[in-house]
Amino acid sequence: MVNIAGQLTLEEFLALPEGDVYYELVDGQATPKVSPKFFHSTLQAALLILIRAWCKGKGRVLAEWAILLKRQGKDWVPLPDLTYISYERLPSSWKRNEACPAIPELVIEIISPDQTMKQLEDKVKDYLAAGVLRVWVIDPEAINIRVFLSDGSCQVYTDNTPIVDELLQSLELTTRQIFEEAELI
Repeated sequence: MVNIAGQLTLEEFLALPEGDVYYELVDGQATPKVSPKFFHSTLQAALLILIRAWCKGKGRVLAEWAILLKRQGKDWVPLPDLTYISYERLPSSWKRNEACPAIPELVIEIISPDQTMKQLEDKVKDYLAAGVLRVWVIDPEAINIRVFLSDGSCQVYTDNTPIVDELLQSLELTTRQIFEEAELI
């Protein structure tokens, strides 16, 4: 058993063995992620399928991939539900079994039953301050998607309104399409 209590350096955190529990590094602490439930898992799978089909040849989209970022001047290793990073930021030739070393264009977080929108909005601010250009927050209960931009603005998408973004050219998804792919509506 590995002791994860106390302050950890980035190197100590990254050296932790893989296990059944996933951790994020926040303020020097290994913080466990909540175990996903049904809505979360099906939405994550649906988004992975839909975005992967769009990003072939452009970049990669991965679930639960740790990202090396800075938060308030300290090492921060969040574990977003999904991460999209273009080959411009991390070339297709990069193939290492490591945390993402570059700042992605998009991270997606799905609200878990024990999380509040306020908690996720704070995390969104940290992502944007670290250089992530877009953050999507999926709310399975409200059946909506909040898209946060690097300028701090936010747009809420519901039903059949397409999420169109010049950063993610030619990706056009709707909330309905994502929730239907997840078989939640």
